[in-house]
Amino acid sequence: MKTNITLIGMPGAGKSTIGIILAKTMSLGFVDTDILIQINRQQPLQQILEQGGYLSLRRIEEEEILRLNVDHQVIATGGSAVYSERAMAHLRQISTIVFLDVSFDEICRRIHNFASRGIACADNQSFEELYEERRYLYRRYAELTVNGNHHSQDEIAETIAELVSMDDLG
Repeated sequence: MKTNITLIGMPGAGKSTIGIILAKTMSLGFVDTDILIQINRQQPLQQILEQGGYLSLRRIEEEEILRLNVDHQVIATGGSAVYSERAMAHLRQISTIVFLDVSFDEICRRIHNFASRGIACADNQSFEELYEERRYLYRRYAELTVNGNHHSQDEIAETIAELVSMDDLG
């Protein structure tokens, strides 16, 4: 039985902030896989990227997700979690996966620190190319999709809570 909710989406979609609000609303715990990576590796994401490259960060992210053994949690993943079929299969087993769908223009409006944010992408890939590539994957893995564009974070959390009732979480 699925006892967790996983939020997926682009950097800047609001996974962490909405995840915290959702956890409070539904009396659940909160796990941010980016924070787990930083705690367990004792390095910021950007430093991991600079030292090992984007594929290394994706591999580390997969390892952290596969280690997750939690109940009654909201899980906010890093934006590149969807590159790992194993990680997404694990998340689907333990949680309901919700895609926070935010337009490219809105993501660009929200994020100003692309170079230092720890975004795992190839050197020759534009942010728009990355957005399109990931959006396809988010839709592929999502069980629910919530529009994250013209609503407050509280409204988005409320919508998710309504879509995923406590009965579904055991």
